[in-house]
Amino acid sequence: MGKIVLVTGAARQLGGRFVRRVQRDPGVDRVIALDAVAPAHQLGDAEFVLADIRQSAIARILAEYSVDTVVHLDVSAKALGTGGRTTVKETNVIGTMQLLGACQKSPSVQRLVVKSSTNVYGSAPRDPAVFTETTPPKSLPSGGFAKDAVEVEGYVRGFARRRPDVAVCVLRFANILGPEPDSPLADYLALPVLPTVLGYDPRLQFVHEDDVVDVLEIAAREPRRGTLNSGTFNVAGDGVLLLSQCSRRLGRPTVPVLLPAVTWVGSALRTIGMTDFSPEQIRLLTHGRVVSTVQMRETLGFRPKFTTAETFAEFARSRGPGLLPPERVGRAVGRLAELPLGGGPAGRTHSTHGAR
Repeated sequence: MGKIVLVTGAARQLGGRFVRRVQRDPGVDRVIALDAVAPAHQLGDAEFVLADIRQSAIARILAEYSVDTVVHLDVSAKALGTGGRTTVKETNVIGTMQLLGACQKSPSVQRLVVKSSTNVYGSAPRDPAVFTETTPPKSLPSGGFAKDAVEVEGYVRGFARRRPDVAVCVLRFANILGPEPDSPLADYLALPVLPTVLGYDPRLQFVHEDDVVDVLEIAAREPRRGTLNSGTFNVAGDGVLLLSQCSRRLGRPTVPVLLPAVTWVGSALRTIGMTDFSPEQIRLLTHGRVVSTVQMRETLGFRPKFTTAETFAEFARSRGPGLLPPERVGRAVGRLAELPLGGGPAGRTHSTHGAR
């Protein structure tokens, strides 16, 4: 790992965890933690710099500290504090552009790690059963965080062409969960009753917060013998869960809604501030998404400690009991499944992702 590491998004829970972890690496002399707002958590011995990556001051900071490793974690679906969607998009896209422009001009930068998302693949009815890193999406995301992630990765590829001497690693994380998650999907799963799309039961993948920090550390240092940590990698825990399984394990009942009405439900939930039920999240909860992690294991050399099911179990324990005991929810879902409309023998319906 480079001796001087700069971490963006340090005020976020994940950024703070990585800042504290990377300080323990004996090869690191100094850690610069950067964000536009002051963190509510401790950053250990890291030096916190209050700065906005959307501003040109980032170039001065790279030069002042002679940064050689940049870990860009300030790419997120949720705003900190009172910031809205506009602030998030500007930070994700314009902030990344400014940061990459500064890295391009900095002779000291040798390694760049970028946090991305499997949202770049989108969610569509004709999607493949499993996405690999080279699979193009059937339908490019048209808005929201998914579109931000696509644009961010485009700028990163341009940077890699202009600075071939810099080792670039893009990590496409599945939905991140754990005891302290901070994502729209986690907010949705925390609702007392889960609105779902009638006739669909999507497949979902999760990655644990601890595994996210572990793989970031691998990406930010020199590769171990027999591995390569430059390139683009999907990162997810083994296995998949259906949304119906998630609801049962949470003890939260579901309310199936006709697809045209889901948008209205999402708008209502956003209006009352319960969760950001965005169009991209609706597509995920309709068609699901599963990615291959072969490259993560064979090339990057990373094996998650937590499976998708284990990750979700930790999240469920942190949420506390739902409205109904999981066994009771399971019996209710089973009875609904026997009805012709719910997918019984007389008229079973399939999700393009949930039942393939």
